[in-house]
Order: sequence, then C-alpha cells, then structure tokens
Amino acid sequence: MLYENDPGGFGPGVVPFLRTRLAVVSNPGKRPFWMHQLVEYILGGALVATGLQSPQPFVPSVLGAFILLYAASTRGALSAFRLIDRRVHKVGDPVLVLVEIAAGLQPWVSVDNGTRFIIVAIAAVHAVVWWGSSFTQRERRARAAAGEPGDRSTEIGKKAGRAVGSGVNMVRKAQAARAARR
Repeated sequence: MLYENDPGGFGPGVVPFLRTRLAVVSNPGKRPFWMHQLVEYILGGALVATGLQSPQPFVPSVLGAFILLYAASTRGALSAFRLIDRRVHKVGDPVLVLVEIAAGLQPWVSVDNGTRFIIVAIAAVHAVVWWGSSFTQRERRARAAAGEPGDRSTEIGKKAGRAVGSGVNMVRKAQAARAARR
C-alpha cells in the first residue's frame, strides 16, 4: 500500500475499477470548463430571448448580450475570441452574478416583475454553475524526443521511408521513359 487510507494501493487521483487504473479529473466533482462556457451561452441566450419578449427589453437584452460576449471571450474549448484568461473569469463570474442580481432588483429602469424574477433566477443558476466548475487549464504535453540513432524503430521507419521514396522515383522514371518514346 503506497498511501494511507488507500485500500487499493493505487495512489491519489486514481480510482480502482475492475483492477485497472483510471485517472480522475484534477478537481473531482467539478465540471469541465467547456460545460461552464456552454451554460453561460445558454444563460445569455435565455436573457436575450426574455428581453425580446419583455415589454421593456433593455435590461435583460443588454445583460444577456454581455454574458454571451463574456463567455465567448474567455479562453476555453467553446470560446470565440480567447481574450480573457480562466483565472480572470473565475474572479469575474461572482462579480457578474452580483451585477445580474443588481440589474434584477434595481428601481431606476422599468422592468416588469416576471422579467425581474427571471434575471434573478438566472443569476442563481450562474452562481451554482460557477461554484461547481473547474477553471484549471490543461497543461500542454511535452513533445516526445526523437529516438536515439541506434533505436530499432527509428531504423525501421527510415528504411520504410527510403523504400517508398525509391519506389516512387522508379515509377516516375518509368513514366518519363514511356513519355520520351512517344
């Protein structure tokens, strides 16, 4: 047993399953960031749609458009512009949730009560999604180093490449000879 409280002896971050080792996400229980972005697109689209159906469309439409732009500009699998780092997004989401709540409760711009309720409900969903999301960025894999000169697989690959190249050259020479005879 490598680690305490590890009955399978597999180590941290590995789940024993049918006597195999399956790697787990770095933040167990957290959603991957692409799901977070997808939900933000859906929430922004829902706010824009709510604004289009509302008698006073300004607040929900502008808020929805801002959420869509915010999700599209954060680096991730579903981003369009890749301008904002995920760490900044992680800090900016609670601020955006507070702005959503303030926009739903503010008394200055006229918004009907049903739209206010939808804005605050979307803010609550956004907060839950933020709480359960993983903002870690995947580390880039280091490229594998080329094999050593005496490596058997490298030698086989070189020989195969030379054989194919020689065959292609022979076909081209034969075609050129036929064309010259005509």
